[in-house]
Amino acid sequence: MDRTTLIVLVIVVAAVLVAVAVYVSRRKRSEHLREKFGPEYERTLKQQGDARHAEKVLADREARVKKLTLRTLPAADRQRYADDWAMVQRRFVDDPAGAVTQADKLVTQVMDARGYPTGDFEQRAADISVDYPVFVQNYRAARDITLRHSKGQSSTEDLRQAMVHFRSLFDELLGTHKPERVEVTHERLAS
Repeated sequence: MDRTTLIVLVIVVAAVLVAVAVYVSRRKRSEHLREKFGPEYERTLKQQGDARHAEKVLADREARVKKLTLRTLPAADRQRYADDWAMVQRRFVDDPAGAVTQADKLVTQVMDARGYPTGDFEQRAADISVDYPVFVQNYRAARDITLRHSKGQSSTEDLRQAMVHFRSLFDELLGTHKPERVEVTHERLAS
């Protein structure tokens, strides 16, 4: 084998190895984003039109949230917010629309207290999708119901559903979601 053929062969092998490495890297990134974002990955994919753009959007979100200083709420704050939620929930009986508006505001307050920026709704939803990809769907659904209600296009049942959606994210943000029951069995030790 002459020297030129050897150089060409080495270049071709190197190019193939680089292509395989890029492919594997992209595939791992895709798998990571699909796992992390779950249904939010599919939503973003549909919105962006192709996987490369969707994955860039999700990776950018991840990088943005990583720069935030997020914090866990102290027990006293969690209790205060839980009490505030109970008042909002009681208000629903007499004023469903007002209660839903208050629930939205309370969720935003908790987000702010946790360290999430709370300006634009879409940015809030994008930010929380990084840590709460399943619950962001509920947040968007609740917001949609709230907006439809402002146009007179929702029922009391819709507003009740909005409260349920807001509550699911609220509980996650507060860290008060109910733990799964673990069944404990008691066995006698043989002597």
